Amino acid sequence: MKGGLDTWHKQKWVDISRKRKDGSHPPCGRKKASKSSKGYPKCVPAAKAAKMSDSQKASAVRRKRAKAQGVGGKPTNVSTKPKKRSK
Repeated sequence: MKGGLDTWHKQKWVDISRKRKDGSHPPCGRKKASKSSKGYPKCVPAAKAAKMSDSQKASAVRRKRAKAQGVGGKPTNVSTKPKKRSK
C-alpha cells in the first residue's frame, strides 16, 4: 500500500506567502529564521497551491501569521481551508 507519509515526502512543497516575478512560488523554507523580516512561511504542496485562489492564499497566510509560532518548540499549523461562514 502506497500513500501517507511516503506520498507526503515526495510532494513538491512551496511557500504561498511569497511569489516570484514569474508568478510561481519559491520552495518552502527559509534560511534565517530568527532575523527574517518576511514572516513565517505558509507551506503547501504545489498541486494544492495551484488550486487555491489568490484570496485563499492570502487568507491562509494571514491566519498562519496571526498565531504564535514555535510554541513549545513545535511548529504552528493552520488549515488551508477557510472556515465556512454561517448565513
